[in-house]
Amino acid sequence: MKRTLPVSPGTTAPCLARARKRSESQPAGLEHLGQSQEDPFVPGASTMLTSVLPRMGSDPMLLKAPAPVGTTAYSLRASDGQLHAKAPTKPPRTPSLVLPDPPMYCELVPRVPSARRTSSGHSCPEPEAPWWKTHKKEEDRYFLRPQAEVSLCAPDNLFCLLGTQNRPLEPKILDTLRGLFLKHHPESTALHLLLVDCQATGLLGMTKSHHLDPMGVTSGLELLLLPGGHCLRLELLERQEALSLAGALAVLGCTGSLEERTAVLRGLVELALALRPGAAGDLPGLAAVMGALLMPQVSRLERTWRQLRRIHTEAALAFEQELKPLMRALDEGTGPCDPGQVALPHMAPVVRLLEGEDLPGPLEESCERLLRTLQGARQVASDTPKFQEVAAGRLQGFQPNPLLREALTTGFLRRLLWGSRGAAAPLALRLEKFQHVLSILSQRLEPDS
Repeated sequence: MKRTLPVSPGTTAPCLARARKRSESQPAGLEHLGQSQEDPFVPGASTMLTSVLPRMGSDPMLLKAPAPVGTTAYSLRASDGQLHAKAPTKPPRTPSLVLPDPPMYCELVPRVPSARRTSSGHSCPEPEAPWWKTHKKEEDRYFLRPQAEVSLCAPDNLFCLLGTQNRPLEPKILDTLRGLFLKHHPESTALHLLLVDCQATGLLGMTKSHHLDPMGVTSGLELLLLPGGHCLRLELLERQEALSLAGALAVLGCTGSLEERTAVLRGLVELALALRPGAAGDLPGLAAVMGALLMPQVSRLERTWRQLRRIHTEAALAFEQELKPLMRALDEGTGPCDPGQVALPHMAPVVRLLEGEDLPGPLEESCERLLRTLQGARQVASDTPKFQEVAAGRLQGFQPNPLLREALTTGFLRRLLWGSRGAAAPLALRLEKFQHVLSILSQRLEPDS
């Protein structure tokens, strides 16, 4: 049984499958088999790009049927005992192991139970359970090589708040969003963010259209740790960056009075408290909000922070004494990650490691941190069913606001921050330009003395 979210699920936009070189000692038949798949939930189809690997010279050949008696290609002459004048053909090579089943993912070769094979082409569709229900993990799981990297990012052109074309940071849209967030208290916004993060991470809302079952995983939380999760890892890194930039923009784009800007700062602190373990438990959302509060362009606003400590002392103390140490511990792999307290774990550190980023700090400390991060990621993959239960329990009965939910999606944030044209630029270039914009806004609010 699969989960479905209460809103239309994201479509799978496949990324280009990366062909890998195979050594001559590997078994045969490990080719990428491309196919065209269509998402039944959105108009149009996404074409799966194929990457076919050639058969290597040392691959074993399949057994050929034996030739009938009397038709052998080579024989001895009865008169002289010499070989036939025609050179004998090379006898067929027999494989050391015959694989009747499809090629297996990660070169694992567990046998597919015969009960899973169907002789007819007809199958009854399984009814899907409500999105907050969990399904029992199958014991007879089999593994197949992924035919394309999985993407959970929804299309960027289907938004109620945006037209088909828009410029970056349109004032009318920003005003609409400001009023939308003011109507919801931090706890409600935290649940909206948890809902969208669970779908973006693939913890909840996975259906058969996402094709995760043949890879032996039930959620994107496990897929993040596999080679086929490269595209999903990039999406989650971009999502965290976009959320942090949007949070910083909410503060730096507030050109009104100091009290108004301080109120926005307090709202972000309260949202971070609503996302922390024991509350909503959305650690990716917490990391994004803390990224906005700790951004240099925001943290340098001395007058704004001083006003926060003077007027909203409780929020300022919670930020300094609770949120900052918590975020530091999560980044170092020592923070809380127990299902129950946490609904969605903090995966950014291991995602960055798998994408080749270096750990900061001295070598000895970075090695210890590397080990903690990898061990933590392994435990998260093992506890995925528990996280699914906790997240579904937090969201059970929750009725999201469609516009607020849309405003928190990655595609909407990309279009809002960079416009419909700039959204197609490389991520590094987009981040560099927007950081420059935030620096200008920060200097205008509080110039250097």
